[in-house]
Parts: sequence; C-alpha cells; structure tokens
Amino acid sequence: MIATQIRQKDAVFYFASYPSEKLMAKIRFISRFYDEEAGEIKPEPALEEDEVAQFIARIERSDKAFQRELSRQKVGAIRNFYETAVTQPPIPGTVLLFTPQKLRFEAWTDGSGVGRLQEPEEKFLIIDGQHRLATLKFYEQTHPGEARNIQVPCVIFDGRSEDFATEMFVIINSTPTRINKSHLIDLYERVSWADPDRRFAANVTDMLYREADSPLRYRINRLGGRSKQEKWILQAELFNELHRWTKLAWAEIEPQGTDKRSATRYYKMVRDFLKAAAAVWTEGWGNSDYMITKPVTLKAMIRVCADLTAQDAEPEDGRVQRWQQRLMPWADQLLAFRNEGFYERFPAKGQIERVSRIHRDLARQARIQPRPRK
Repeated sequence: MIATQIRQKDAVFYFASYPSEKLMAKIRFISRFYDEEAGEIKPEPALEEDEVAQFIARIERSDKAFQRELSRQKVGAIRNFYETAVTQPPIPGTVLLFTPQKLRFEAWTDGSGVGRLQEPEEKFLIIDGQHRLATLKFYEQTHPGEARNIQVPCVIFDGRSEDFATEMFVIINSTPTRINKSHLIDLYERVSWADPDRRFAANVTDMLYREADSPLRYRINRLGGRSKQEKWILQAELFNELHRWTKLAWAEIEPQGTDKRSATRYYKMVRDFLKAAAAVWTEGWGNSDYMITKPVTLKAMIRVCADLTAQDAEPEDGRVQRWQQRLMPWADQLLAFRNEGFYERFPAKGQIERVSRIHRDLARQARIQPRPRK
C-alpha cells in the first residue's frame, strides 16, 4: 500500500489511506460491540502472550455492564452520523493501528517521504478508533455500496515493543471524554514516564480493590460516575490519599524497594487499619445512614493510618487488635457521623478543608500524633 513515512524525534511511523473493505479484513476487535439493527461484533480472543491486546481488553472491559451500555450508545451515535453526513467526511480523524512486526518501506526517490509500505502478516491491533471501526463494520452490512467508497485515514505504528503501544494507548485515551481518570491509575505500572512513587501508590490501590482480605474489596469505584454498583470511594480519590502518604514516606520506602512485593507491606498496613476501624465503628461501618464509609471520612482515616504506621507499624502479628484498642475512642463519636447534621457538625469551606478537620479530630481522639509534612 502507498503510505507516507513520518519522522518525529526518534520515532518513525506511517500515514496511509485504507479502503474500508480492505481495512476491515486487516483489523481485529478486542471488545464486544452492539448495534440495534445489525446485531453484534464478537471480540477476537486476546492470546495470553499478546500483552498489548490483553492490556487494552482489560481496560475496555473493566466493567461488563458499563462496556455494553457505552458500546451500544456510542455505536448508535456514530452510525447516525455516518448515515446523515453528506458533505462532511464520516471519519475525518485518523485511527491508530499497531503491529509488532517491522514493516518494510520502500521510499520513492523524490524525497517526499511517500513510498510503498508492506502490509503486516497478522491483523492490526486498534490503539484508538475501535468504536468508529466497529460502526463502519455495521454500516457495511446495511449500506455496502456507500461503505465501500469510504477511505479511512490511518496512522500505523510498527515494530515497537508492547510497552510502546501501551504508552500510546494511555496518551491517546487520557482525555476526560475517553478513559476516566480512575482507569489511568491502573496504567501507571505500564508507562515508562510514570514516577515510581505513583506506581507504588497505584499498586497499593489495586490490591485494596482486588485482594480477598481487603475491607475495600469491590467497594472502590473504578469507573467514575458511570458505575451502577454501590461503591464507597472513587479510585482516583483513594489513590490521591495513598500517593500523598507515599510521597511523605518515600525516603523510608525507596531503600526497602519499590516493587509490588514492597507495596504489599503497605497494603497490609492499610488493610489492618481498616479492619480495626471497622471493628470500632460497629454498625456504622458500611451503613448508608452514616458518613463513615463515605469519601470524606475514608480519606481522613487513610491520613490517620499514615500517622499511626509512622509510630506503631511493627510487629505485624497482633496489629489489628493493637490498633483496635488504639482507635477505641472513635466508638464514642459514632453519632457525630450520622448523615443528618453531619456537615453542620463538621463545618468547612469545602471538601479539602473538611477532610483535614476530620483527620485532626480522629487523630486527636486516638492520641495519634500527625506525621510531620516534609
């Protein structure tokens, strides 16, 4: 196929115009898509050794109900545009394609950067544009003549590592209209430019969501406002508190290691603290009539946890019982955390100030000295 080679710093990639019929045979979908008239597109399985496909599939399908609703709604909107657009181009923006195969490029001798680009032996992975291409596939079924005349602008990345494709996915999908900020926290470990303290905090956040012994298991909202299940706190909010703690303690964390195994030690401290808090708050824990497991109080408790671990983290054995005794004065404050009148009892100019106030109050009641900020 004819393509233009583009160089930017050390990067080399290609721009090409693909006939829709030909392109449809050269791409693979890794998400399930629905259309009211044309049925569904079943995703091709992502092989275990294909890290890029596994990664994007995990992000795209992180919540099944969410993904089905999003796909159907978005495909329907794009299809309506395809059918009504006359003078406007149906696909004015490029779709981004990736192949790990190094493609052969034979440049023309006129210095224009144009030449003939080899097509990959395997199908392209779609870094950006799955909804647009899924809609085009449905459109082909109902408007084959019109669809056949559509040329799709494509940017092609070839011969790069899986991490390169992952970084491209993060960069392209980092706007609020695409991947929610909470999703991006899942990606920190895969991108080379993420700070190690952020990756560390992201690992602790992930364990709090996944581990079977976590008091926050499945209570963390990873989908922003779109989740339909009962959740206690946004993943982004929890991550911010853990990252705040991580930055304060980084001089202690870094010499001990910053990998997942090291993050497990901090996960266990948060887990044990929340178990102790749950035992103290009794019927208020997880009760919608109280503010105890609402974001404002959970964030304050994470700060108390950071304070306490700076003074009494070891030994791990018996830690839950030891910390439960330390937090026992909180039991007398249960009524203060009822929903009714809560904001009057904890007046503040906003959420940030209120979290700080609750943090100070809870720490004082448990006789825990705040960790000094460096």
